[in-house]
Amino acid sequence: MAENGALHLTERKWKIPLLVFFRDARLVFKMDELGLDILRIAVPAAMALAADPVASLIDTAFIGHLGAVEIAAVGVSIAIINQASKVTIFPLVYITTSFVAEEDTVQRISIESQNREGSEKDLPKNRNMKEVAPEDAMLENLEKDSISGDDDCKATACKSPSFLKGQIIEDKPKNNKGRRHIPSASIALIVGGVLGLMQAIFLIFCAKPLLSIMGVKSGSPMLTPARKYLTLRALGSPAVLLSLAMQGVFRGFKDTKTPLYATVAGDLANIILDPIFIFTCRLGVSGAAIAHVLSQYLILFILLLRLMKSVDFLPPSPKDLQFGKFLKNGFLLLARIIAATIFKVLAASRGARLGSTPMAAFQICLQVWLTSSLLADGLTVAGQAIIACAFAEKDYQKATAAATRILQMSFVLGLGLAAVVGVGLHFGDGIFSKDPNVLDIISIGIPFVAATQPINSIALVFDGVNFGASDFAYSAYSMVLVAIASIVAIFVLSKTAGFVGIWIAITIFMGLRTLAGVWRMGTGTGPWNFLRGKLLP
Repeated sequence: MAENGALHLTERKWKIPLLVFFRDARLVFKMDELGLDILRIAVPAAMALAADPVASLIDTAFIGHLGAVEIAAVGVSIAIINQASKVTIFPLVYITTSFVAEEDTVQRISIESQNREGSEKDLPKNRNMKEVAPEDAMLENLEKDSISGDDDCKATACKSPSFLKGQIIEDKPKNNKGRRHIPSASIALIVGGVLGLMQAIFLIFCAKPLLSIMGVKSGSPMLTPARKYLTLRALGSPAVLLSLAMQGVFRGFKDTKTPLYATVAGDLANIILDPIFIFTCRLGVSGAAIAHVLSQYLILFILLLRLMKSVDFLPPSPKDLQFGKFLKNGFLLLARIIAATIFKVLAASRGARLGSTPMAAFQICLQVWLTSSLLADGLTVAGQAIIACAFAEKDYQKATAAATRILQMSFVLGLGLAAVVGVGLHFGDGIFSKDPNVLDIISIGIPFVAATQPINSIALVFDGVNFGASDFAYSAYSMVLVAIASIVAIFVLSKTAGFVGIWIAITIFMGLRTLAGVWRMGTGTGPWNFLRGKLLP
């Protein structure tokens, strides 16, 4: 009753849901329990998420010294790989994270409830209704067992006493090897393996048509190096999909350190192998692709070994595998990411049509933009995991507090990134290319790359907020509308303003994504209707 009263008080206080975004804004930097919980999840997740784009940046730096044609060719190939991967990875990872977090929370609540019931039932009381000490309860139970004999032992399944020196013994849902049964983890690995093989086959056999769609025609000097890089990188697709599926499982457990260690190990291997294969072995862009593929399989091996110690991949029964629920929400997110992918691929293709030099500059700006923006994804992961657990517990106050705190933190992070990226790219663009024409165009893109950081951070964190609340349908439908408007903008602006027009369209795209997130929670609709005084069932 006290909790309901407190919740009702909060609802009345925030009767206008839009004001919730400013709730306790002065506490954005407070290191209380919620703040520390966010940082424990977000910091390792951000480092892991940033590690791969950083490795791609290093790839770009190495390949940039081969020439403008090579870096432009690899840029087109990476755009295809990234978007093809996101079509499969994005739904897989985020659905897995939410489902695993919910299942793990429900199991924990069930265990705690059983322990409470068991402790009340098994604790003997004397005639004066006074509680007996745990040690005395043990002795009394043992005496009864010795008198009752084998029949009573069979009837009670020879259960151990519930108390040992006052501590409850938890009967966790584990198998004989101490591993948990998490059905969503099993589903994620099955789906990830199948999608990885399908993606590899698709990219290998459709490499030339895909490059043609991106503007790399048969007579282009970019075709040969782009095709080599794309085909070789495709061989790593199974490792990428399985690795990301396992990362989704770890995120659901609120463990972001394990994926960080695996990712850093793999990317370090990539950085070491890059110069060896590219320059020492004289393999050029093919060497960069081979180094990247080997690093992905190393990440897969590390994650698999770690996950096998805590999760049993074989569920107790095939009925526990809720493929229907998993695939339904997965298809919603698939529609969402396809809409976003179409826009991003179109942006890259419009850049490729401007020629090798503008495309090289666009690729460098885009990689810096993605790397810096993805730092906010650490908060996205934290938000999804914490909010999913809060909704599973029906703790709406915690869900609201987590969402607002993470959104406020994302805005502050975006402001910091804007300053760092603007200054860093202005003085460090020479790392990526020595071509003066490429550097001139990069200088034009710097204001867009830097100024969009705050809205990028908020937009990405809203993804975690919506996914944590299992609001997959709204996420899908809103993104389709955002993509349609942005596609119209990029067609018009790229023709009239060229390189600058493409970046204006990208800014519009991220701005509309942010507006869609603000609208859902700010109006108190969908899973957030409790903000208007309507409790969820």
